[in-house]
Amino acid sequence: MPRQKLHEADSLSDFTPRQISLNDASKVVHVAGSGPAVIVMTEMPGISPEVARFARWVRDAGFTVYMPSLFGRDGTVPNADESKTVFQRACVSAEFRALSANQSSPVTQWLRALARLAHAECGGPGVGAIGMCFTGNFALTMMLEPAMLAPVLSQPTLPMNDPAGLEIAPEEIALVRRRLEQEDLTVLAYRFAGDRFCRAERFAAYTAALGERFIGRVLPDSAAKKDGLSPFFEQVVASPHSVVTAHLIDEAGQPTIAARDEILAFFARRLRP
Repeated sequence: MPRQKLHEADSLSDFTPRQISLNDASKVVHVAGSGPAVIVMTEMPGISPEVARFARWVRDAGFTVYMPSLFGRDGTVPNADESKTVFQRACVSAEFRALSANQSSPVTQWLRALARLAHAECGGPGVGAIGMCFTGNFALTMMLEPAMLAPVLSQPTLPMNDPAGLEIAPEEIALVRRRLEQEDLTVLAYRFAGDRFCRAERFAAYTAALGERFIGRVLPDSAAKKDGLSPFFEQVVASPHSVVTAHLIDEAGQPTIAARDEILAFFARRLRP
């Protein structure tokens, strides 16, 4: 894949935008590739060039990518003020539970339906999904959908007001754990050690809830990209955070590249017959 210009708007012209209606709600989903389906859920403040780059890596690894537009302007590099506005709107949106522990965001019902649709369209053993930041925990809740086989949680941030809180109902995470154990499945998760928004307490809570089925990777802060960040990450996030997007260092031997490759291998192991 040619190197992208990450500080310029991405036209997403190599994706097909589809208006998909599920559960009485309609969203644009950018689709590309062939093979088993992987749902790539964007981080704040939307589908940035870095998020699209990761989706292309998934596509080029032999998967059909479904990248739903959940907030923000697709393909743009918004300034800090616009990014803050997107973030604030999402925090009060009825689709998300940004400040409530022990609850699953309503949007996960739509995403579970998308997983069913993607599996029906692409076939194979099942579907993978990765959530990032604001959407980080959604791939876990999506395990309530039988088609979901490969969940990845990258710097899961919600609930934002409780570092040890989990953005999923207790009865749902109990069902998820039972399924993981019965089907011999695992959950992959990633964070930077010094992340202000996804802290050690959250990974400890996942471990307590899921046991050895939760595989948490903690990268050193020195592995995060420090220069050339967008205004949102420079001014608002202001800590190592986005493992496979904004803070990824696209060079061989880097820990973030190793994390990307582990994720792609995880999808391949679970989703290829």
